[in-house]
Amino acid sequence: MAKTATVKTTDTDISDDVQPGVFGRMFRFLREVISELKKVTTPTRKELAIYFFGVLFFVVFMILFISGLDWVFGQGSFWVFGNGTLSPNQGGR
Repeated sequence: MAKTATVKTTDTDISDDVQPGVFGRMFRFLREVISELKKVTTPTRKELAIYFFGVLFFVVFMILFISGLDWVFGQGSFWVFGNGTLSPNQGGR
């Protein structure tokens, strides 16, 4: 059997973590933002073109998809509820 050591901690061993004030937290945040921005790389022309056309294709696809759903649900609501006129014909007289 393995022996495990038990360590007793006292109140003096545990230091109270003092939270920095509002300005200290803001400055730490800004330092971390600057640190992360230094890691950012600019895409090459080829990567930028790939990203651009990928996003463009996705946006056009979503526009067509949502427009198609809108048309289908619109036709379905006309089928269920009618076209909003009291007369059975499409003329609206």
